[in-house]
Amino acid sequence: MYKEIIVHVDDQETTVALLEDQRVAEVYLERSLSQRLVGNIYKGKVENVLPGMQAAFVDIGLEKNAFLYVEDAIRQDQQKQLGSDKLTISDVVKQGQEIIVQIVKEPIGTKGARVTRNITLPGRNVVLMPTVSYVGISRRIANEGERERLRQLAEEIKPDDMGVIVRTVADGISAEEMAEDIETLVTLWKQIQIKAARTPAPNIIHKDLELIQRILRDLFTEDVDRFLVNSPLTYEKVMEALSFIAPELKNKVSLVREENLLEKYNVRQELTRALERKVWLKCGGYIIIDQMEALTAIDVNTGKYVGSCNLEDTVLKTNLEAAVEIARQIRLRNIGGIIVIDFIDMSQQEHWDQVLQALEEELKHDKMRTNVLGLTQLCLVELTRKKVRQSLKSIMQKDCPYCNGDGKVLSEDTVSLRAYRDILDMAERTQAPAISVTAHPLVAAHLIGSGGSALRALEEETGKQILITGREEMHIEDVEIRTVYDHAEIERLALPVKEGEVYTVKVEEPHMGNPFDGVGRVNGFVIDVEGGGPLVGQEVDVKINRVFRTYARAEVINGKR
Repeated sequence: MYKEIIVHVDDQETTVALLEDQRVAEVYLERSLSQRLVGNIYKGKVENVLPGMQAAFVDIGLEKNAFLYVEDAIRQDQQKQLGSDKLTISDVVKQGQEIIVQIVKEPIGTKGARVTRNITLPGRNVVLMPTVSYVGISRRIANEGERERLRQLAEEIKPDDMGVIVRTVADGISAEEMAEDIETLVTLWKQIQIKAARTPAPNIIHKDLELIQRILRDLFTEDVDRFLVNSPLTYEKVMEALSFIAPELKNKVSLVREENLLEKYNVRQELTRALERKVWLKCGGYIIIDQMEALTAIDVNTGKYVGSCNLEDTVLKTNLEAAVEIARQIRLRNIGGIIVIDFIDMSQQEHWDQVLQALEEELKHDKMRTNVLGLTQLCLVELTRKKVRQSLKSIMQKDCPYCNGDGKVLSEDTVSLRAYRDILDMAERTQAPAISVTAHPLVAAHLIGSGGSALRALEEETGKQILITGREEMHIEDVEIRTVYDHAEIERLALPVKEGEVYTVKVEEPHMGNPFDGVGRVNGFVIDVEGGGPLVGQEVDVKINRVFRTYARAEVINGKR
């Protein structure tokens, strides 16, 4: 597999994309106004201890208090001292206590950050765990002989009261390289402890590396073929950092002075598509991805793909292609938590095995820990993926301010019915001769009705003159209803245009009753443009010939503007 890392830096944002065989597999964003928090270490103060939840809230100086589970609150050294395997949150932390914690999960939505007291300090080759006496080896190092060699080295070099995890990139390193990495991290931990002793709570005492440095540490390994950077300053920083951590990789780094580096490698296009709900497959099928706070549901459909042999073959090919694309989308969108996939149902177990194998093989490229749990009784595929940083969707989007994230707004039928009831209610409570109603044109059209029939019925029922105005800029759910006493204002609202006046209107659609004519609007008032049917989408000057209660007729006095 051919791997490339693309780094695009500008004043507002740093974008890093990992390409596998020229397709975007992962994207990392760091904006000047929203820095990453995972990995940062804080001195915090315990605000609340909740025995019923076996958790505590810790003030670390952020907008929302951090959440500390009991499992994350127990340090290994503390557990040995207390001598119990069933410690409660009240046993390990007290309200008002000052503790050192590290963020392991970004604040998401209404939830604060999740923290732990078991600190980890990542290096190039190993991860130091100052509070845990343990040695682990990356599962991606497959050779058992090499795993045992690295384990023995780590046991000999690490401090007795600390633990390490040997990273994938450490495959084949010497004892000297490992010792240098561990020594650097141990020194860093001592500096953090000194700063913590001198710093009041709540306060940050260690900030994790910036995005580019983390990419060099975690992503830029021997199997990456090219590392492209658009910024000369960033290029110099990259080369300087590699001189210390991996000088053998410097020849893979190139400075590419192109402003459109992201466009050249289709990164921006992939980012746009990664925000869409529907993803098309090459075969003509598609998948639907619905992300919720704790669960993501993915649905597979054959779409336009009809196959060439039989139904089972069509379904199998669609599911196999979907499995590969789903694994890529999970990485690209950085979807974490519980993921449920509804593949197209298959009757043969052999076909299910092929699809699950394809999914698992693709997910092996993912550095984030994933676990495919298999099929449920309803033939849904369940898997989990570790959720650490924010998803692409939560970084680049926010809830719609109109629908509050529901994805739906009220229909014009519903809004007009509500407005109708409000008009009746106001008519009973006022002595005013008229009521003004301002709404979106679609709602206004419902209130007026075909040929003004609904408006006439409403005026008969209320005994008032109802003045309805449509305004394109209004939200479809908003309706303004008010009483009108002034006769001049009533006349103006009732007939917003006058015979003989000239207006510039956009012909929005053909007339329903006569397609030769077109329909435009002046402040929401309908203008029937004679002969305007062929001019839909164009702006024209029109002269008002006749004005009626709910519309006016006009003629075109010039062509397209």
